[in-house]
Amino acid sequence: MSTINPNGKDIISVSTEFAGRTLTLEVNRVGFRTTASVLVRYGDTVVLGTAMVGSRPVVLDYFPLSIDYEEKFYAAGKISGSRFIKREGRPSDEAILIGRLIDRPIRPLFPKGYRQEVQVVSSVLSMDPSFRPDMVAMIAASSALMLTGTPFDGPVAGLRVGRVNGEYKAFLTPEERDASDLDLVVAGIESGITMVEAGANEVSEDVIVGGLEWAFKEFQPAIELQKELAAKVQPAAQEYELVLPNEDIQKVADKWTTGKLGEALHHPYPERNEMINNIRWAYHEDMAKEVGEEEYAALRDEYDEAFTMALHKDVRRGIVESGTRPDGRKLDEIRPLSSEVGVLPRTHGSSIFTRGVTQGMNIVTLAPLSYSQMVDTMEQDDYERRYMHHYNAPGYTVGEVRRLGSPGRREIGHGYLAERALIPVLPAVEDFPYAIRSVTEIMSQNGSTSMAATCSSCLALMDAGVPLKNPVSGIAMGLMMDGDTPYVLSDIADAEDFAGDMDFKVTGTKDGITAIQMDMKVHGLPVEILKMAIEKSTPGRKFILDHMLETLAQPRAAISEFAPRIEKIKINPEKIGTVIGKGGETINKITSETGAQIDIAEDGLITVAASDTAKIEQALEWIRGLTEEPEVGKIYTGKVVSIKDFGAFVNIMPGTDGMVHISKLSDQRVEKVEDVLTMGQEVKVKLTGIDEKGRLSLSIKDVDA
Repeated sequence: MSTINPNGKDIISVSTEFAGRTLTLEVNRVGFRTTASVLVRYGDTVVLGTAMVGSRPVVLDYFPLSIDYEEKFYAAGKISGSRFIKREGRPSDEAILIGRLIDRPIRPLFPKGYRQEVQVVSSVLSMDPSFRPDMVAMIAASSALMLTGTPFDGPVAGLRVGRVNGEYKAFLTPEERDASDLDLVVAGIESGITMVEAGANEVSEDVIVGGLEWAFKEFQPAIELQKELAAKVQPAAQEYELVLPNEDIQKVADKWTTGKLGEALHHPYPERNEMINNIRWAYHEDMAKEVGEEEYAALRDEYDEAFTMALHKDVRRGIVESGTRPDGRKLDEIRPLSSEVGVLPRTHGSSIFTRGVTQGMNIVTLAPLSYSQMVDTMEQDDYERRYMHHYNAPGYTVGEVRRLGSPGRREIGHGYLAERALIPVLPAVEDFPYAIRSVTEIMSQNGSTSMAATCSSCLALMDAGVPLKNPVSGIAMGLMMDGDTPYVLSDIADAEDFAGDMDFKVTGTKDGITAIQMDMKVHGLPVEILKMAIEKSTPGRKFILDHMLETLAQPRAAISEFAPRIEKIKINPEKIGTVIGKGGETINKITSETGAQIDIAEDGLITVAASDTAKIEQALEWIRGLTEEPEVGKIYTGKVVSIKDFGAFVNIMPGTDGMVHISKLSDQRVEKVEDVLTMGQEVKVKLTGIDEKGRLSLSIKDVDA
């Protein structure tokens, strides 16, 4: 379809069937001043993808690409639930995580040395509530980049895949997501997969691999549609220059390092790092003498990058040629492990998990459910986040002087990965009515800190007495491709990550996988290689889990003496108003007189927290008295509130009276009720029946029957 817009350009639109709905890409309707912009429609979801490209390279030693995902509350017909802030401000953690999902499969598809500044924004303008809009936003970002003329080796598409009743499905409804045992995001290009992320309820490796195969096949129509749009628009190719290491300088660096790297550097960390630093300084001193101090000062960064490249080549060469890793380990060997629990005296749970030089300390705090985090997003109504994992990694953890600040995208992403690794094994709120905050303080980094966060948080949760269904461990794996030959590395360190072609993290229990994150630095990999990588992660993950269980075999039987005591009671939701009272009068009276903190959920679950059990029991008895339902066959102690010729009325609970017929007063014949009962007398009665009108029949003579 083509029409003319007010800017005088043809409106170009292309469509295809994609996962059960029509996917439409449209250009030239909006965004006239952008380098490229695309309106993407899928169902009732509309996402604007915009891309802006700088006119000249910037003087930086990295590619200045930024990719953001913007939630617009109006897209869902909502106004932010915040009492004070109605304008969209800082992106939520959920929006940051989706931005990372879009970024990770796109970033490796630009050539090394490209330095133009590129900004991509996916803004959700309309949201169909029957499915999540994140994968539509990924297509919008890729479509816009395809029209910029940059050397982007796309297009990219992705699907979020669930599994309901054993069948894979994309664009799940909220109800289907709740029923699914898998939440798998797969993104890639026409020839292979470039990014994987998953959360799962202890599923097998085969389930993950099956999801990869299904998603790769199903997102191909979205790739073809982007290629069709680009062919119609025919964007002008951008002129650019790649900032690459000087080949002559690289040759000098390669020659100088010959004989100084290799087997001589096969030492554990951090000794190896110190040796490399010494070699690097010697290299710079020799190069400065050879080139001349003044000229070398201008070229030092290029010489340093050439040295780093030589180091990466050496790492790859050792692995491919001799199967030996930088620290001397075999390909499937795990670094030395150590762990301990209960390391902090006043916290509710704590642990330290160390793998090589990477170390994470985790602290768990338990609190009443009212301390759960209220989350306000575009995609759904406000909801409470009961389990929160936060990850911190200051500059000192990598030996750097770095200003402290709020967590960045990396910290949020690492924390989320460790969080979703544990969510499937947490106890139900009905069984463990606590809000749980888990904080990982990284103490030292040398690769795989998100997996250290996973392992340390699991140990700290068990130390806190959280009754996990199964303990969870995690491992970071690496991959290097030598032609078509893959080399899979277990428990990668920094040097192998920097020199490798893929890093991936796998977490799980003895029964299955709970989370996965895969990032490829090459332009797509086939499912067969990813399958092999996942399978090879299992022995290492189980080895680490066995070590953790030697430290703490199971959750502690009781929570810390410093944690609040919490008990629960389930009431009829229709009686919530009775507990609260007019204007909160009743619940305020209970809390003030007992000193307990009371939280009430919409489903009738009431949790009571206090410093000692006596206060909790006092509050629970009060609530039971207000909400207990009469139970046929149960014996009650009640008070006579009315006497009639035919019997007496007895109050057995607040607001609930039943009648004892004169024939049910005694085994002996009773002439007058007053011969047996008096007003205000306490008696034991048995509830023998409730008629269709809700009237209660009581008996005194059947109490001992």
